Amino acid sequence: MHPTLLNPLALHLANIYITTLSITHQISISTSFNSTSISSFQENQEILKLTEKMATKLNMLPEDCLSTILSLTSPADACRLTIASSSLRLAAESDTVWSRFLPSDLPRIISRAHSQLDFSSKKELYFKLCDSILVDGGIRSFSLDKVSGKKCCVLSARALSISLSNEPNHWKWTSNSASRFSEVIELKTISSMQIEGRINTENLSPNTTYGAYLVIKVSDRAFGLDSIPSETSVSKNECSVTNTAYLCPLENKRQQLESLFFMNRRRMMEKRVVEGEGRRPSKREDGWMEIELGEFFVGEKSEEVKMNLMEVKGHQLKGGLIIEGIEIRHKC
Repeated sequence: MHPTLLNPLALHLANIYITTLSITHQISISTSFNSTSISSFQENQEILKLTEKMATKLNMLPEDCLSTILSLTSPADACRLTIASSSLRLAAESDTVWSRFLPSDLPRIISRAHSQLDFSSKKELYFKLCDSILVDGGIRSFSLDKVSGKKCCVLSARALSISLSNEPNHWKWTSNSASRFSEVIELKTISSMQIEGRINTENLSPNTTYGAYLVIKVSDRAFGLDSIPSETSVSKNECSVTNTAYLCPLENKRQQLESLFFMNRRRMMEKRVVEGEGRRPSKREDGWMEIELGEFFVGEKSEEVKMNLMEVKGHQLKGGLIIEGIEIRHKC
């Protein structure tokens, strides 16, 4: 049933219920920093009572009408409802609801899957996509953000353009048990390094701001990686945003002392590159580190985005960098 065909009462109940869910979500966020507050507890209790009342009223509607109403909410709201009201669980788990949360180009995404996707419901398919699937012969991964349903993807090292990547004297293709991909690439030794990834915005969600992140590890044998900052950029059409980044985190006293010892030299070398923040890698939950290359906005039309990291001005040998790929995910 199309939303415009709902009767006035159903539309009225839908608007109230969606507003209630929104208020519930906002209060849960605002009180999460003070879970012991008595007033916060009372507010949450009032919201729960209001939600239960709305659930009782909505339960009087036909199931197809109710499913259409719930499809106007969000994946998080639908999951919350299955817990809050057993009487509405069937409607909240229906294919009508979860089809609305899946991407409009779902058939194309499934056709790109590296292996067959087995699922018994649209909800199961949604959460399989949230866990990420390999696509395009296994050199890219695709996923959905669990809360928003926004598209995300990772370009593996094989999907990137890396200078001299097929020269065994400079790079080594290898496996890594912590990677989702069959191969990662490790830098042996090189003096100039250029890494570029490209993606078409048709593979992302429209009207969304995305961040691009280089996913890396640094081996114990690493050398020369931060003699000069690397330059990063994200480009779309004629617009390009540049910055600088270091490849090694300052996570122990030895690295911090080395940074202080070579500070004067580093400041002199920094004059060779563009001005930037000198970003450092941050740890990820999957055991890797990431460096933000930049961000960009995806509109309604299809455009190509280029994401780069390069260090070509230091002319010093470097090695020990392990690259899994570039992740593109929406920014909250």
